[in-house]
Amino acid sequence: MPPPAEERLLSKLRDLCAQDDAFATQLADPTVAGDHRQAVAISIKRAALAPVVEGFRTYESLQHEAADLRAVLAGGDAELAAIAEDELPAVEARAEAALEAVKAALVQSEDRKVGSVILEVRAGTGGDEAGLWARDLLDVYRKYAARKGWQFEEMAVTADDEVGGVRHAVVNVRGEGVWSELAFEAGVHSVKRVPATETQGRIHTSTCTVAVLPEPEAVDVRIDWAKDVEEHVTTAQGPGGQNVNKVATAVHMLHVPTGIEVRMQETKSQQQNREKAKRLLLARVYEHERAKAEAERSAERRGQIGTGARSEKVRVYRYQDGIVADQRLETKHQLRPILEGDLAPLMDELLEQETARRLAEL
Repeated sequence: MPPPAEERLLSKLRDLCAQDDAFATQLADPTVAGDHRQAVAISIKRAALAPVVEGFRTYESLQHEAADLRAVLAGGDAELAAIAEDELPAVEARAEAALEAVKAALVQSEDRKVGSVILEVRAGTGGDEAGLWARDLLDVYRKYAARKGWQFEEMAVTADDEVGGVRHAVVNVRGEGVWSELAFEAGVHSVKRVPATETQGRIHTSTCTVAVLPEPEAVDVRIDWAKDVEEHVTTAQGPGGQNVNKVATAVHMLHVPTGIEVRMQETKSQQQNREKAKRLLLARVYEHERAKAEAERSAERRGQIGTGARSEKVRVYRYQDGIVADQRLETKHQLRPILEGDLAPLMDELLEQETARRLAEL
């Protein structure tokens, strides 16, 4: 790495160490410790920095050790100089390896700070089978969240009661590393299988789209709810009984500056629907601003581990062959473990690939 670039990197790493110290101070504050949600959010941010901070402190320690050995070499004691000459190459190699490990951790640290995402699954082409596929994929994410110890909250689900499928679902997933992993899921997921409704055994291709939005903290997105947002409260639409359809509990919000709209009618409580609608609107406005900033910063830089376009096909699930083919990877994965929520091997490969790409851009 050229000296100016290396100095910028080292300056960035020193700033992150200062951030880590600030987080430690905040967590020691009884006021913060008593606020569970705030304490968890800060803990997730600190955990995201830990590999970078610890690795950089190891690197600095090795650099000091190497400097001491060079000082011995420059001294007048021939015996000590001989020992230092033997030890110096190994210490320098360890320092270099530590810095490379820090750089790999650094390119993931910002993603790992995001501890909450809103994930949307929507049935695409394929009729009833697309709804069944959306339901199955939603189950995959639910099982993976359980394996990871993440919280999985259904915010809104539009079910197809006739066949048991899902037309559209919005869920909130919270926990360490949710964005760095689930961001890879954004795009089109295609399935090739014989539908349950198929009488002649023919293989059909159906799709569903997945959107993954980092849920920002209130300080990340500033919305003037009085001036920028138009809110309408209406009766809910679709099945749900007399109370859902006759009582005005559905909340519809329009963010006027961007034209982004959300509608929430999942619960019978107007207040609960309003709170969920605000969270979803915040996430969508945040994603809108983030994508715009990404586009301005670099035409080649990808948004959600891709171009950011929701139409981008990311994965094909082939039931007849028992394999899953991710379009970004050369390797294939077994279908059954993935359907059981074991996405870890797939995520590891995607993370390794993305880390290499980002390192090349440093």
